[in-house]
Amino acid sequence: METPPSLPVGAAQTAVIDVSREARVLLIEDDAELADEIRSDLLTRGYRVQHAGTGTQGLALARAGSFDLLIVDRLLPEIDGLSVIATLRAEAVRTPVLVLSALAAVDDRVHGLKAGGDDYLVKPFAFIELAARIEALLRRPVETRETVLRVGPLALDLIERTAKREERAVELLPTEFKLLEYLMRRPGQVVTRDMLLEDVWHYRFLPQTNVVDVHIGKLRRKVDALGERPLIQSVRGAGFMLRLPP
Repeated sequence: METPPSLPVGAAQTAVIDVSREARVLLIEDDAELADEIRSDLLTRGYRVQHAGTGTQGLALARAGSFDLLIVDRLLPEIDGLSVIATLRAEAVRTPVLVLSALAAVDDRVHGLKAGGDDYLVKPFAFIELAARIEALLRRPVETRETVLRVGPLALDLIERTAKREERAVELLPTEFKLLEYLMRRPGQVVTRDMLLEDVWHYRFLPQTNVVDVHIGKLRRKVDALGERPLIQSVRGAGFMLRLPP
């Protein structure tokens, strides 16, 4: 399989999978009968499929292999599917993920997408719909592994773990760095306190705390120095936003 050429820093950081070639799919599903049916169907459609029966095995394969798509059952033995996805996203693995689950409630779908899933398909499903979802995900632009994030005057070096506003160095503590990275990956979008508690602090429950506001205040004082145009905005009743420069 050919590897797409790397893009220079500052170029459009997206790539599109060519679904006409044999895409590699990792299927993480503990139901052996269903896994065999999915694998057989995808093989007839020209995909190359590798199967893992537990969350632990699936996580190891996803880390070690070069896959174009992951299909992850939500309820897995050893490590549940959402934890597998969240771990991969925390390790900057951007491979598209289709979540399979018998849990059909809106809250369940939201949790699946918040964990890092790109799509959510409820069991039981028709294989023709599974195939259509897979094709749509493979055609979707996916992030490459940027080493430097840039939003207006801000630059965040993910390797050196340094930050700059134009030529001014911004000294950040580890949590402040993660917080700024989260905001810079979502410029112009409202980010709620709950999102930050779940994705930056990794709370699995949402306590009554002002930790987000305290850290945002500290980060704002470092990023928006006296006399500089404020970039980190509070959105009343909603959360925060890294404002896109004009």
